[in-house]
Amino acid sequence: MGFAKQRLARLHEVMNGYVARGELPGAVAAVSRGGETHIEAFGTLAVGGTEPMRRDAIFRIASNTKPITAAAALILVEECVLRLDDPVDELLPELADRRVLARPDGPLDETVPANRPITLRDLLTFRFGLGVVLGNPPIFRALSEAGLAPGLDVVDLSIDEWMRRLGELPLAYQPGEQWLYHTGSDVLGVLIARASGKSLPDFLRERIFEPLGMRDTGFHVPADQLHRLAPSYQAGPGGELVRRDDPVDSPPKFPGGGGGLVSTVDDYLAFYRMLLDGGRYGRERILSRPAVALMCTDQLTDQQKADARPILGESAGWAFGQAVVTHRVDLSTTPGQFCWSGGLGTTAFGDPAEDLIGILLTQRAMASAAPSQHFTDFRTTVYQALSD
Repeated sequence: MGFAKQRLARLHEVMNGYVARGELPGAVAAVSRGGETHIEAFGTLAVGGTEPMRRDAIFRIASNTKPITAAAALILVEECVLRLDDPVDELLPELADRRVLARPDGPLDETVPANRPITLRDLLTFRFGLGVVLGNPPIFRALSEAGLAPGLDVVDLSIDEWMRRLGELPLAYQPGEQWLYHTGSDVLGVLIARASGKSLPDFLRERIFEPLGMRDTGFHVPADQLHRLAPSYQAGPGGELVRRDDPVDSPPKFPGGGGGLVSTVDDYLAFYRMLLDGGRYGRERILSRPAVALMCTDQLTDQQKADARPILGESAGWAFGQAVVTHRVDLSTTPGQFCWSGGLGTTAFGDPAEDLIGILLTQRAMASAAPSQHFTDFRTTVYQALSD
């Protein structure tokens, strides 16, 4: 199984079109199936620049950090350092004895006791009670004012201060009740650090990045490699691309498990190949096959999926740190496919049924929770190129 050469040319044409129209300054795409891998760079490294985009360009992968953080947590589960359904109170005392809003859109001083403690499973499945609350109710405004709201900017708080502020707020929902995007992964990163006795960057490097040969993945770009960092852009008022990041990079105070990593296409391909191969990569085993199966299995109820539809879409549920496709609605949604995207312009999917991986790294920030058109077109052209 592989790809039809002439149909792969269509992927090239479609992605080149986005660059030619000025919608993307550049991009790097990878497709891999049945031992056949194709990687191509498009456009330039920066808007208005002359240096071509390079295969080893470093991108801010934002929420594509989430599956890596989930995998790290499952490493500790396999070692019985953490357990899926044990309370996290001992390691995260800031989240013990929670109060919960009497109603999600109500005032912060109208609360009831939590029905039960928060567990690791709640964090992995984004059902611990806080995150993106649609409609901008008082609790989400309070998250924003405290500097805790999900976003694309680096958090300028220490880990302990971040947790202290989070612990001062009530939960929007009872633990296990509602899917709320993002914040669970940031809390998960703190839990991993405290459980392992190592910083999250060190744990990820030792247990995932080094075994997989992910040399360019981490929470900051070394000074001597900044020339490879692809600048990040967002659409301005007139649709023009406006640069949004500072080329100077340094280790963050808060290494966010929900969105803090930088990576390259080859590094992220190694991580996804490990997942697609049931936790193994070459001679290295990062996770057991059952752990990967669990990580890629939908955990949400039908009602939770319905409530999460504005973010997850029509065809997906949520597993651990990533979405999983539950039913086919177009040619690129194979049931069992695991996938997610980063708000700064990256997307990736793994399809066990097709032994297929697709990764697209761009520099254009998403304008909404809905998939960007170039993400959709990339997936479509990958699947139309299958040779069988």
